[in-house]
Amino acid sequence: MRYGLIGETLGHSYSARLHALLGDESYILRPVARQELDAFLTVRAFDGLNVTIPYKQAVIPYCDVLGDTARAVGSVNTLLMRRDGTLFGDNTDAYGFAQMAAAAGIHFAGKKVLVLGSGGTGLTACHVIREAGGEPVVVSRRGENDYEHLEKHSNATILVNATPVGMYPNVSASPVDLARLPNLEGVLDVIYNPLRTRLLQQAEQLSLLHAGGLTMLVWQAARARALFDGRELPAETVRAAEASLRREAGNLVLVGMPGSGKTVVGQRCAKKLGMTFVDTDTQIVRRAGKPIPRIFAEDGEAAFRALEKAVIAEYGAMGGLVIATGGGAVLNAENRANLRMNGVVVWLITPLDRLQTKGRPLSTGMEALRRMDKERTPLYRAAADYTVENNRALIDCVQNVLEGYDEALRR
Repeated sequence: MRYGLIGETLGHSYSARLHALLGDESYILRPVARQELDAFLTVRAFDGLNVTIPYKQAVIPYCDVLGDTARAVGSVNTLLMRRDGTLFGDNTDAYGFAQMAAAAGIHFAGKKVLVLGSGGTGLTACHVIREAGGEPVVVSRRGENDYEHLEKHSNATILVNATPVGMYPNVSASPVDLARLPNLEGVLDVIYNPLRTRLLQQAEQLSLLHAGGLTMLVWQAARARALFDGRELPAETVRAAEASLRREAGNLVLVGMPGSGKTVVGQRCAKKLGMTFVDTDTQIVRRAGKPIPRIFAEDGEAAFRALEKAVIAEYGAMGGLVIATGGGAVLNAENRANLRMNGVVVWLITPLDRLQTKGRPLSTGMEALRRMDKERTPLYRAAADYTVENNRALIDCVQNVLEGYDEALRR
């Protein structure tokens, strides 16, 4: 095996694709049960490996040589068979974490940093923070610095989530309420699935510097490839790989008033991007077995909203989709969060007199539309990453949506 990734279970579907984007199509995923680990590492039938949880400490005794970072952190995520037959272990997570912080504009020097989690990733974060001149404070479920007494660290200016809280499938969870830490300037979350955890979404709402774990994942992989191949990858190659992976893992989501053109614009965008198109209203009709006017008439709006919430939760957790939502999808805060967790959200704005209202139970006249627009405008604004006006030719609107999407992916 030339290069690969070992773990007890492989929920790391991004890894092989990422290494292909970085130029290695031979990279494979190799699950290794704990009882097989000793034989696997003793035989050494590989050239290089990335190591995942729960083996980042377990592989250390098998290494003949450790890199400085691995020795300092006490965690190994990259193994390399050297030409002299020795097994070299190093830690590239630290490099990835440092790149994630830099991408967010977060600097640790002279800062008090709360690190949530005392595991291997937390240890890696603490190492990087200390090396950069910061003061890390580890927060765990037990001990002097636990979650119940965060307020005594209210002077902390940076928070790092190095726990799995908020990771798929438990996407509605968040490790802390950032309102408890009024002096925060920045938030880093090592989770990369979903792309925007609830923690990061709250950081956005509070206008804090922030970054998610996909950046860390990509740059640690780039450093591992440098160890494997003996040469650094150009930064442009790494950034392009991250943008491609972010596009594949994420969604383009359209919100806006009923009849604003989300479906037709979304279909055109999906075709140009080579992505799958999903219309949430269509999925609701399929589940209910009847058209939306009948759902409202026979079951009521509450039943419709419950179906809408379930559909958005399902498709919002996926990736590679262009999603057109119903006009009222933004009324529910959980819907907004689920659309944003993997989605770049565009608010499609269409003049009220150009809205298509036929067959839409709540769009019954201009006065009703004005009231609806006034109520929903702040919610569309809160959900959206950017806006596009749909008041000219369709081709122009589609182009503007796609340009905004590309720009959002590069941020």
